[in-house]
Amino acid sequence: MIIVTGAAGFIGSCVVSHLNRNGENDIIAVDVLRTNDKWKNLRHLSFIDYLDREQLLPFLENAKNVRAIIHLGACSATTERDAYYLMENNYRYTLQLAQYALKNNIRFIYASSAATYGMGEQGYDDDESQIHLLRPMNMYGYSKQVFDLKARREGWLKKIVGLKFFNVYGPNEYFKGDMSSVVFKAFNQIKEKGYVRLFKAHRPDFKDGEQLRDFIYVKDVLEVIMFFLNHPEINGLYNVGTGKARTFKDLVSATFSAMNLEPKIEYFDMPPELRDRYQYFTEAKMDKLRKAGFSQDFHSLEEGIKDYVQNYLMKDYVHY
Repeated sequence: MIIVTGAAGFIGSCVVSHLNRNGENDIIAVDVLRTNDKWKNLRHLSFIDYLDREQLLPFLENAKNVRAIIHLGACSATTERDAYYLMENNYRYTLQLAQYALKNNIRFIYASSAATYGMGEQGYDDDESQIHLLRPMNMYGYSKQVFDLKARREGWLKKIVGLKFFNVYGPNEYFKGDMSSVVFKAFNQIKEKGYVRLFKAHRPDFKDGEQLRDFIYVKDVLEVIMFFLNHPEINGLYNVGTGKARTFKDLVSATFSAMNLEPKIEYFDMPPELRDRYQYFTEAKMDKLRKAGFSQDFHSLEEGIKDYVQNYLMKDYVHY
């Protein structure tokens, strides 16, 4: 069986769906369902059992025939300030699952984060020997960084895979609220107001709307995860981005285009408290993944947004 944590979340539910599409139904879906609507991401999926996060470790004590653990469950809110909660949920829990997987020779793929790169002072290179130099900007990024460092120190990165996701967008993110992608937010602003609001640039070397991010379509993320699931001999810490930064203006323009509308963008001042910690550029270095053997092309920003908007968002938020 394959265990997927965060199975009701954005990427997790897409992973389970992708597994289903490839004939995999012997899946244990794990998440924390409380009062939000992310349970709706489970309705179209096929799995043999659902477990709450707190039930997984007791379940594993007597589990047999576990092929892999794809650990995507975490608190991903970059605004979360409860450091104890983040360390228990994002670090300690990952540590316990990794130790179990290593002890029982089970494939372990876990979500790290591009948030570990902080402001990008050291660049965006997934060289494991340099990760101790990174300085995350928020507690979420640090909770991911702590496990990456532990895994390197213990030599586990020779046996497990950590994936540093950059700015992922696509279907099934409908219940992420403030943490949803700019594509999702732009689509809804266009529907409601006819225009999109973006931050002005507060640096002389950037024009308004030309701040850069590495945006990656979730369908490409799925292919990377499947690559590592099917190649247990390949391990380590890897970036998951496109390797090509694009502007927010490009992203919004592509969203308008996918809706067959002319772009209409308004720029407004960034709140003063954000200006000193706002990232103007992120771009994943992807050489390592390519050298590992992943050869599939990524969707361009325009291709990914067109598929997302026309085949999912404009069709009443169809699920992947």
